[in-house]
Amino acid sequence: MPPPHPFHSPRTHGFVRVGAASPLVHLADPAANAAEHRRWIAAARAEGVELLVFPELSLSGYSIDDLHLQGAMTAAVEAALLELAEAARDLVVVVGAPLRLGDRLYNTAVVLAGGTVRGIVPKTYLPNYREYYEKRWFAPAGGDDPAEVRLGEAWVPFGTDLLFEVEDRDGFVFGAELCEDYWAPLPPSTRQALGGARILLNLSASNVVLGKAEDRAVLCASQSARAVAAYVFTASGWGESTTDLAWDGQATIHELGARLAESPRFALDGALTVADVDVDRIGLERLRTGTFADCARRELEADSFRRLPLPAPTVAVAAPLRRPLDRFPFVPDDPARLDQDCFEAFNIQVQGLMRRLKATGGRKVVIGVSGGLDSTQALLVACRAFDRLELPRAGVLGYTLPGFATSDGTKANARALMQALGVSAAEIDIRPAALTLLKDIGHPFADGQPVHDITFENVQAGLRTDYLFRLANQNGGLVVGTGDLSELALGWATYGVGDHMSHYNVNAGVAKTLIRHLIRWVADRELVGAAATPTLRAILDTEISPELVPAKNGVIQSTEATVGPYALNDFFLFYLSRFGLRPSKVAWLALQAWDEAGRGHWPAGTPDDQKVSYDLPTIRHWLEKFLVRFFQTAQFKRSALPNGPKVVTGGSLSPRGDWRAPSDASAAAWLAELRAVVPEG
Repeated sequence: MPPPHPFHSPRTHGFVRVGAASPLVHLADPAANAAEHRRWIAAARAEGVELLVFPELSLSGYSIDDLHLQGAMTAAVEAALLELAEAARDLVVVVGAPLRLGDRLYNTAVVLAGGTVRGIVPKTYLPNYREYYEKRWFAPAGGDDPAEVRLGEAWVPFGTDLLFEVEDRDGFVFGAELCEDYWAPLPPSTRQALGGARILLNLSASNVVLGKAEDRAVLCASQSARAVAAYVFTASGWGESTTDLAWDGQATIHELGARLAESPRFALDGALTVADVDVDRIGLERLRTGTFADCARRELEADSFRRLPLPAPTVAVAAPLRRPLDRFPFVPDDPARLDQDCFEAFNIQVQGLMRRLKATGGRKVVIGVSGGLDSTQALLVACRAFDRLELPRAGVLGYTLPGFATSDGTKANARALMQALGVSAAEIDIRPAALTLLKDIGHPFADGQPVHDITFENVQAGLRTDYLFRLANQNGGLVVGTGDLSELALGWATYGVGDHMSHYNVNAGVAKTLIRHLIRWVADRELVGAAATPTLRAILDTEISPELVPAKNGVIQSTEATVGPYALNDFFLFYLSRFGLRPSKVAWLALQAWDEAGRGHWPAGTPDDQKVSYDLPTIRHWLEKFLVRFFQTAQFKRSALPNGPKVVTGGSLSPRGDWRAPSDASAAAWLAELRAVVPEG
């Protein structure tokens, strides 16, 4: 069997597989603890873990008190440590050990790689309050510590200024701190991150009391967010002394504030918590967050850290990806988070329109209501804004503007929705005006020929917007735009006097995939009245179509058949615009998310017929199309956008917001990278 294509390896795309071990503790028995460590190293190897971290004082046990000061104990720990290094030849392992160095005993994190001890990091802050008495046994890290210490027959780098950099793995740089260190106002890991560490390790003992597990998780999440890093935490568990304390073996892995994995607590056989950390993404986030680099220049001297090279792990790392990965980056899988996101997104839209109405003194808005998703969402926002401003909904002027391809179904839905919402409703047939315009410009459709080209489509789209603006003039109102973030990314809008333009666009910051769930969320909660709910559900079941070209053989014009599935396009948009990932990595992530419909979770309310899968050729095909549209052909439309609020964390495409780009750029570099790395089959 041929070896797998490099494209399919997480390593190719900047991931490091990390593990947090929660071993059984054998109190004051370093040899038995070393055997337990070997058990978990073997388990980690089987999982493809490249960087494995154990708890604080894992080779001796944390809760042995004065036994730390016994000569037999310190000698046994050193012997176990040297023996354990050989077991960690093909990955990087970080263990906790009490080490005697001259006349001092240190609480340390010891880094093992390539069969040897590579570096030792002492604990900086020693707790000596409540149940802790570490200063009774250990010396804190200090300025007079030696830069190297003798361990066995070798001299080993020692100090809090050590960072560890894996050779030939861009971004695989980590630092270590111990327990109390991250409870300090200025944790050592903060400086480690500023010095270049993208993975921060915390070897902890940390007994458990009510509420403490949540406190630890909050600290880990906040430190990973503030330090723009991954944070791996593991605490002591079963086997530690319960003379006065208890231990839960909590382990968590966070990245940029998000939890990737956590251990079962109070496990009697220990646990291994595994996740893939995206050091490439962390680097890109630091690159675009100028504050991070500014802080590093302000707080660090040029020689603040020593970088120690480590041999690259040789364990086999295979997909699937070991981390949460939403199919819909704009629509979280977790029901509680989805509910929160819908609440915030809807109210951001509503507040944006309310503020514009208050600023202009307006009491009327004009909306073209097609019976599709986007105009429905804009209409819901307008109704809610008018309700909150205590304005009558009669000031919401909704117009259906049927053209040559408008279906009876969408027109009926538009009428029913406006009636249920109690807005002012009217219909203007644009076909006579469109036919006159087509005739005036000499278009063959005016002579009866079935020519349905871009001119034929844009004449209708332009007329609809022209009518809306003139109606706004006539009624002293504002035209509320309906085009969404996904359409802006693809350039799927008629430029200028077309659906590209409005007085204020409430949907400009909302992705298409989120709009579906927003409408469902409003319907479920009857936020604009119960009467609208049946029609809203009917609209959700309608094919996405601009309805500009007449149906052929009973098949209506399909937007997604032209530009690709919005599920994939929104996935591409999120990772390209928010993080600037390479196209090949976006394709790989899309494959991890979408290759099996039955794997993983779907957002609440997703209909079964929308739970589909996409293979790599399909992903590659539509990603190529997206790259051309996004980077090359659609930017000129985004450079002239009406106002509208930023909504999603993926960012805004407004030229006044998160995305600024030339209108005459080429997509060649992105296409070349995709084609060079992603296999066609």
